Amino acid sequence: MGKFIISKRTNGDFQFNLKAGNGQIILTSQGYSTKPSCENGIGSVKTYSQEDSKFERNTAKDGRCYFNLKAGNGQIIGTSQMYESDNGMENGIESVKNNAPHAHVEDEASI
Repeated sequence: MGKFIISKRTNGDFQFNLKAGNGQIILTSQGYSTKPSCENGIGSVKTYSQEDSKFERNTAKDGRCYFNLKAGNGQIIGTSQMYESDNGMENGIESVKNNAPHAHVEDEASI
């Protein structure tokens, strides 16, 4: 089962990573100025990860693939790692869809 990890960046912002059951990071958030807004972002991932239309598929300049998960207002709430192929990216999207809804949250920002 997947999990969300809340952590604090060196600039003091909060962020979360969604990790798959194997521990691999499959989605990384933007920076949030407060922990409650970071937690709201996690809630948005749980909601919008079930709508395929909210996944924006992209190709980087170097030819690798990645995706963004967008909220209802179009704002990016998470970005994937880089993938070597479209197939790998699609597998990453499926992993987010499968892991996000029931993932528990671990808060490492307070440690």
